[in-house]
Amino acid sequence: MDNPEQITAALKQFIGSGIIYQHWLGIGFTEGVKYLADAAEAYWLIDSIASHQTKKFLSNTNLQDFQIWHLSVKEKSGTLICESDTGKEVLRQEIEYTDFLINSIKVYLISKVMMLLTEY
Repeated sequence: MDNPEQITAALKQFIGSGIIYQHWLGIGFTEGVKYLADAAEAYWLIDSIASHQTKKFLSNTNLQDFQIWHLSVKEKSGTLICESDTGKEVLRQEIEYTDFLINSIKVYLISKVMMLLTEY
């Protein structure tokens, strides 16, 4: 496992993505997100975001094509927040325990593909 500084530096190098990986819950994710999941042992983050893509959640038309996801970690617990493209918080999930190495990360989910901000 890389340290937080190495992971953060490496994440900045992902621009665009030639490969889209498929998650078993129906969303895709880019090479940058795969690197994040591998380096930080955080496939659970992809799982969590994918698990919220329900018919009820997506009945909000502001969430069908574009979502912003923020993960903030403090003292081994976290908060995962989803916002619409207007910046309005639509979902908050408290995470009792996590060993995620980075204090915060933001990803987009666009047309069912999760990507880093630099890959947009």
